[in-house]
Amino acid sequence: MNIVFWILQAVLALLFLAGGSYKAFSFQQLAGQFSEVPIGAWRALGFLEMAGGVLLIVPAAFKWMPGLTAHAAAVLTFETFALAVLYARHSTKMTPENPLLWSLVMGVMLAFVAYGRYVLKPVVAAVA
Repeated sequence: MNIVFWILQAVLALLFLAGGSYKAFSFQQLAGQFSEVPIGAWRALGFLEMAGGVLLIVPAAFKWMPGLTAHAAAVLTFETFALAVLYARHSTKMTPENPLLWSLVMGVMLAFVAYGRYVLKPVVAAVA
């Protein structure tokens, strides 16, 4: 089960690093589609996602405060579902291009990782 969590964490970390950098540095298109969210908020969400992507891997891999991995997954779960609500306000068509579908799938995967790292198979630092 630990291997499944690591694979999910790696995939989600890459997705959040890519999506976060898009939101932080190429936010003009997003700001045009979602005018109720200011540009500064898109940039802040982008940096939050990039930090969360790093925290999904680095603390557990280096056994330095590995609980941060579970916390990052939980924070990103809430952020992803909040974005899904925002996307649902604009379009509920279930097509592959719709970010609502991707947000829901990523949110469920993040919730599974957070639950798994908190309850099922917690990542704990090795006691030496």
